[in-house]
Amino acid sequence: MSMAGNLRKVTKLGTAGGLRKVAQLARRRPRVDLSHPARSPLGSSVVNCVTYVDGIRVPQCTDLLESVRMVRKTGEGFVWLGLHEPTDREFAGVAELFDLHPLAVEDAVEAHQRPKLEHYGNTLFAVFKTVCYVEHERLTATSEVVNTGEIMAFVGEDFVITVRHGRHGSLGPLREELEAHPHQLSKGPAAVLHALADHVVDGYLSVTDAVQADIDQVETEVFSEGGARLDPGRIYQMKRELLELKRAVMPLARPVEDLATRPLRVVAPDIQAYFRDVLDHLTRAKEQIAAFDELLNSILQAHLAQVTVAQNEDMRKITAWAAVIAVPTMVCGVYGMNFDHMPELHWRFGYPLAMAVMAAACLALYRGFRRNGWL
Repeated sequence: MSMAGNLRKVTKLGTAGGLRKVAQLARRRPRVDLSHPARSPLGSSVVNCVTYVDGIRVPQCTDLLESVRMVRKTGEGFVWLGLHEPTDREFAGVAELFDLHPLAVEDAVEAHQRPKLEHYGNTLFAVFKTVCYVEHERLTATSEVVNTGEIMAFVGEDFVITVRHGRHGSLGPLREELEAHPHQLSKGPAAVLHALADHVVDGYLSVTDAVQADIDQVETEVFSEGGARLDPGRIYQMKRELLELKRAVMPLARPVEDLATRPLRVVAPDIQAYFRDVLDHLTRAKEQIAAFDELLNSILQAHLAQVTVAQNEDMRKITAWAAVIAVPTMVCGVYGMNFDHMPELHWRFGYPLAMAVMAAACLALYRGFRRNGWL
């Protein structure tokens, strides 16, 4: 029976009787290959369902119910179920089968959660924020730089359930990489949780490197000639996108620290050493983001200072030209009052002399302002 059909049946039927009826239906219908990294061919939320024993993939176990029964009967291996944006109805059967806590199930279905790590009995529930750098030719005031998604993970002694939200962050390559190292995968579900955390944190580092290139570009343009005319909206947009990245990275420090240091039943001590390495990488990403934030603040302040200086320069030029124009305006105003008794009013050379005086005064003022850097 197909994986999607199993979920629908488990949702409708009770646990014991439902398992028997679904097993009967499984023998009647052909199975669907769920190994494709994209969605299930049936259009459900199921991406993949794989059983691992001693780190080796069991190829014939693509049926969730049969895989769970086999693992629990033999006491060896674990089941990895991957879902993408499941609905309440699709996830209800999975929650019942693995006895997942209702609060964790609600968080997994609704998404938009803060990165965290919670304990529900023998099950760990972890939330990771994934980030993706959005390629763009030129940074503008409306450019999207960082796109975020979410990955939730339920980790028990014999199962891992990953729930992905968002258009990026496919776990297909991660699964293939783990299958290439069966020794690591044989350490159980905690090894998958470590690989997932490492995968997410490596994505943070890749995005921070790309964001640094954008910040360097903005910094270069701000301090170049004509930098005062740069649109400040581009700097504010970088700060908004950096805030989105900060919301994904900063809260994850406490959960990863717990995985690396606190004794947990489903996380063996030898796996905790790997989580300490993830914590080091996460600390590096946090430090880079904090440095970016301070750098953007400095760039914004420098840009505002440049704008202020440019405005002062413009005001000085306007003031200097106003002073130059004031001289002929004053002379013309005096001789335009039409009094009978005025100096040189009836002199033949009075008009040329007045023009010469105005020109000489304007030239003297212009040279003075030019020498002092006002023009």
